[in-house]
Amino acid sequence: MPADILDPLIQAATDVIDAAGLAGVFLLMTLESACIPIPSEAIMLFAGFNVSEGNMTLFGIVAAGVVGNLAGSLIAYAAGYYGRLELLDRNRFIHINRRHLESADRWFERHGSATVFFTRMMPIVRTFISLPAGAARMPLGRFALFTFAGSIPWVLMLAIIGREVGDRWDQWRDNLHYLDYAVIALAVIGIVYLIVRRRRAGTRVESTTPPA
Repeated sequence: MPADILDPLIQAATDVIDAAGLAGVFLLMTLESACIPIPSEAIMLFAGFNVSEGNMTLFGIVAAGVVGNLAGSLIAYAAGYYGRLELLDRNRFIHINRRHLESADRWFERHGSATVFFTRMMPIVRTFISLPAGAARMPLGRFALFTFAGSIPWVLMLAIIGREVGDRWDQWRDNLHYLDYAVIALAVIGIVYLIVRRRRAGTRVESTTPPA
């Protein structure tokens, strides 16, 4: 997101943490995981800075961040679960046909645990993976378990970095944007690859179809 949009959000997030402490960390991580564009990097790095100042404990901010991550993810999961047909199958603006939904179902049935676990450690993707997991009807208990487990390394890493760098946390937040760019580039490459593969498959089918 552009800096002129993010900066007020980040300033508001730091104000919330200053005012509410651990409850603020929990609230902000809940919103971030419910697909509200508040960067977890800013939340946890600033919380780590507060640890270096003696205002919070590392265990406290990690616990608040992970539990908030789980709470927000469950909200997004529910949105995908209950909005599956209305928002995807029946919506003419965001239309995904039933065959694609069934393909997503099979993917999450086979690879859902690993997908949820590892994407929790990836910028951008980690925020939105709950929506397709819910839409694909991934079992709730398995989703919650791997969301919780996958959130711990990410939240802990950011908290420790924030604690170690202290008042330079905002510089590190800017540096971590390069991870965002890498994830976006990989996503674009993946989408292009899938489009090319699908077109090639369609061409092969047409070439092997006998004339009427």
